Amino acid sequence: MIARLACALVALWLPLDAARAAETAAAEGAWPQRVDAESFRAVLEDRRGEVVVLNLWATWCIPCLKEIPDLMQLERELAPQGVALVAVSMDDPADVGIVAAYRQRNFPEFHTLLRGEPDMDTLVSVVDPSWNELLPTTYLIDRRGDVQRRIQGKRSLDDFRTEVQALLE
Repeated sequence: MIARLACALVALWLPLDAARAAETAAAEGAWPQRVDAESFRAVLEDRRGEVVVLNLWATWCIPCLKEIPDLMQLERELAPQGVALVAVSMDDPADVGIVAAYRQRNFPEFHTLLRGEPDMDTLVSVVDPSWNELLPTTYLIDRRGDVQRRIQGKRSLDDFRTEVQALLE
């Protein structure tokens, strides 16, 4: 209930035309790509050989929104060394228009997936069967595809950089 109210408030901040355009694009399949457990597993498998920074976030999660620019900067800095950011919005799958419009307005270059499973745990259990539904949660996945670290709560760019660089050595 609170999450839906927060999403509704976010939608009020968005220009009506931008919200409509985002909903239309989402309905046409342009963005965001919804992932269920099987397709999420395939996304991660496609990244094998890279160090993956997997970030779970939501539009109603203020700490999530504050760390997105740092995660984008981290990817820009470390992509040449084989680091990839995979972000998944944990917003309700029915809120695709709200998520798309919010992303377009605030982080237009932020590439993210959207949870397609009705239950968050079903999706996250692909990487962490004991996830406690705390957001933001970031997983650091090594080049073999193994989760090496779970980071919960907002972290700084320097914190992320230190953690990821340890996996690059």
